[in-house]
Amino acid sequence: MAEESKMERGLLVQPLLEGSGNSNNNEEDMMSTAGKSSSPVEATSAAVIFSTFVAVCGSFSYGCALSYSSPAESGIMEDLHLSIASYSMFGSVMEVGGMIGALFCGRITAVLGRKYTMWLSQVFSTIGWLAIALAKNDWWLVTGRLSIGFGVGFVTYVVPIYVAEIAPKEHRGSFSYASQLLVNCGFSLVYFLGNVVCWRTLAIIALVPGAFQLVGLPFIPESPRWLAGVGRVKEFKASLQQLRSKSADISQEVEEIQDSVDESKDDPKARVGDIFQRKYAYALTVGLGLMLLQQLGGTSGVAYYGSSVIQKAGFSTTVGTIIISLVQVPIAAVGLFLMDICGRRLLLMVSAGGMSICSFLVALSFVLQGLNPLRGITPIMAIIGLTGYFTAFSIGMAGIPWIIMAEIFPMNVKALAGTLVTLVNWSSSWVMTYSFNFMMQWSPAATFFILATTCALTVVFTLKLVPETKGRTLEDIHKSMMRLD
Repeated sequence: MAEESKMERGLLVQPLLEGSGNSNNNEEDMMSTAGKSSSPVEATSAAVIFSTFVAVCGSFSYGCALSYSSPAESGIMEDLHLSIASYSMFGSVMEVGGMIGALFCGRITAVLGRKYTMWLSQVFSTIGWLAIALAKNDWWLVTGRLSIGFGVGFVTYVVPIYVAEIAPKEHRGSFSYASQLLVNCGFSLVYFLGNVVCWRTLAIIALVPGAFQLVGLPFIPESPRWLAGVGRVKEFKASLQQLRSKSADISQEVEEIQDSVDESKDDPKARVGDIFQRKYAYALTVGLGLMLLQQLGGTSGVAYYGSSVIQKAGFSTTVGTIIISLVQVPIAAVGLFLMDICGRRLLLMVSAGGMSICSFLVALSFVLQGLNPLRGITPIMAIIGLTGYFTAFSIGMAGIPWIIMAEIFPMNVKALAGTLVTLVNWSSSWVMTYSFNFMMQWSPAATFFILATTCALTVVFTLKLVPETKGRTLEDIHKSMMRLD
């Protein structure tokens, strides 16, 4: 049946492809024969831009959640009389929610679609932020943070996948990286406003991005690849046409997507054990490795408890958080433009390398803190190191692992593999966020030396194993990642 459908589609698109010398000239030939443009500029339609904006509002919400526990720490601990252990539980319980959300996100996204999953994520997040804003004791805080975890557990999986599936291949990296840009916007906003508003007001402010997404979701199309995968052919073509503009010729892209779907349908329905087959080993190693290294590099711990790190370093918490917040958005914007110029691998290595150097600088500042002649410069060393750490993280390691995760798994195992990869990310994030405060009490210098080593290992891992996916169709990436020998 799959072969017959391919032949039928071949007959339909053949008149458009006549006279083409090879596949590299298809765009030019279709422009001349069909009188329609499929150029990258036109393919990047207003619908793609608007749909991406609505989707990444969820990423903005995630950024708010990611940074909330740092500026809110002193206020919450003072108002509700929490111990370090209780606050560490509050800070890290979002990861528990993320782990639970990760168990179901792949299946929910595959069955209900990308749009409905984004809607569901914001319902959980809204309930969580309201619980925190109205909290009367630590149980309200923990329950609210857990609910936010459910929501952002869905967001971190579904937003990169939706954006990767709707964006034209020439600009998929930049559009996908817009998710990280909005994470940084949320992170910076909460870090900055946390110095001037109380923690309850800050929780209400964090509701706003999710509200924008809820309002916008009815006006954006569902992912055409998901629609094709569930057999809704008319809606699939209509969605793709809307995303590529009315004047764009989508016949070749329709054929490629449908061929990929047909090949997936020829395979038996994927079960949990199937993703561990040899042919998926390479993709799984890359996905799991990047997610694990991203978190073991300390990103969640440093982000959640950045204020206390700055305080231990002897620098002004207010000034330090403002400095860090101000550099996040412009640096992420730089990453947005570099994504489809430099590629994923180079940015990952630069990012992880920079995090390693900056972690080492922070560790060194704590080592020298006890030496009287150098006591005056160690706070400056620490804040430069922390700012550089967040800057390096923002330009690559923050968003690229999620982009690659959305690109490397074929449709038939994307839900299961994505669930596993997301679960590993949230699990390792929980380990880091819960243990970070205790590690800092043990030895701030040793903590950052460990992070520096992990980030250095990430550079080696990327150099040896991570493929470049810039400018390639998802279908081409899937074929190249398969290990059939």
